[in-house]
Amino acid sequence: MTDEDLVSKYKKKLSEQLELQAAMPSSQLYSREYQVFRKEILPPHLSLYEKVCNFCGKVLTIKVKPDRFALLQDAIDACHLQTTPAGVMAASFILPIVFLVFSVFFFLVVVDSLFFVLFSLVIGLAAIFLLQNVPFYLANQWRMKASNQMVLCIFYVVTYMRHTSNLELAIEFASEHLAPPLSLDLRKVLWDVETGKFESVKDSLESYLNVWRKYNIEFVESFHLVQSSLYETSEERRLSLLDKSLDVILDETYEKMLHYAQNLKGPITMLHMLGVILPILGLVILPLMVSFMEGVEWYHIAALYNIVLPVTVYVLGRQILAKRPTGYGDTDVAEINPALKKYRNIIFKVAGIEFTIHPGFIAIVVGVVLLSIAMLPLIIHYVNPGYDTTIGGFDFLGYKESTRIQGLVIGPFGLGASILSLFFPAALALSFGLYFKLRSQNIIKMREEAKKLEDEFASALFQLGSRKAIA
Repeated sequence: MTDEDLVSKYKKKLSEQLELQAAMPSSQLYSREYQVFRKEILPPHLSLYEKVCNFCGKVLTIKVKPDRFALLQDAIDACHLQTTPAGVMAASFILPIVFLVFSVFFFLVVVDSLFFVLFSLVIGLAAIFLLQNVPFYLANQWRMKASNQMVLCIFYVVTYMRHTSNLELAIEFASEHLAPPLSLDLRKVLWDVETGKFESVKDSLESYLNVWRKYNIEFVESFHLVQSSLYETSEERRLSLLDKSLDVILDETYEKMLHYAQNLKGPITMLHMLGVILPILGLVILPLMVSFMEGVEWYHIAALYNIVLPVTVYVLGRQILAKRPTGYGDTDVAEINPALKKYRNIIFKVAGIEFTIHPGFIAIVVGVVLLSIAMLPLIIHYVNPGYDTTIGGFDFLGYKESTRIQGLVIGPFGLGASILSLFFPAALALSFGLYFKLRSQNIIKMREEAKKLEDEFASALFQLGSRKAIA
């Protein structure tokens, strides 16, 4: 028996007795861990969008142009979506076509309104182009969230490497203490090495940094300074490079914020004109339009005033925010420590037992009560069509018979009905405001207590140092 036969014999016995055979290859294991982590932190709307695109890609096959394919693939990879550019293009055609078929059928057969048929056609055609750009919007949103954490990311990496000069462990330390989405990116940098996609952390990190070269060059430069500190033999020079990496990203972020604030005057003026001035002018112009133009109904004005205008203002506001540079990254502590999620609720004790009520329940009750008050004129007219009264010479409900259609009663136009209609916007405003106030009051209280503790911390350290010096 040769030496190789003897080694293989005992290897086989050890593997049988100690069960050293792995259930799956390590690459599959790491891939499975990455999939679990990705599924946990990926928002539900992104998972739904993935499923829709994959389903539409099976129904309709579209060949994407090479340049468009590359742009879509970059955007899909940026936000960790598991779909294809062909699926995105298929969804951009199938969803609007389904919407157009149902909406045209409904507005032609049920409502019999040519205006809403044309309105639906415009929305459907616009949706084709909008849905084709959804990956770019999601990628930009992902980059905005990730870029807000980049200063903190460099800080964690530098903090770890000041005492342990190991890039891989520093990236792992940062990924454990950062919140998504940047934590997912850093973990994928390590997993790409573990699964054999890249030979070293340096290659994997360089591939990841190339994605940010067009959007956040200071982040790339800071990481390169961190990497260069690994080759320094002098401890003083190494620490100097680490400090320099923090200075680079902080100074560049400050400069970008200054330029962004200076260039906001024009876009904010336009947003103010569309969102504030135009609606106020509409209150004057729209009644005149109804008086001088026949065939204009209230729902025509409602579609333009309550749908088109708010959507336009929202899209313009999102475009302004999309150009915002890297800023402060907030961290949701409740996501790190789920036990703190209870402070988002209303907490009270009865007989020493702690109970919690979701703020949404209180907000819904308040909203329903105020909405019921706003609907009182309609409810009264439904229960008793002939009822009405006067207040100071004015009708309370003010229902009138239509001059165009005989026998049709329209309204209410009375003073009381107009006053009660104010409870409709009050129901929306107070319910939303109450929800967010109740949801954040415990958290704000904790933040104020933390601020007091921070104010006392400096004096406490000074007193401790004085006592140590005396001792």
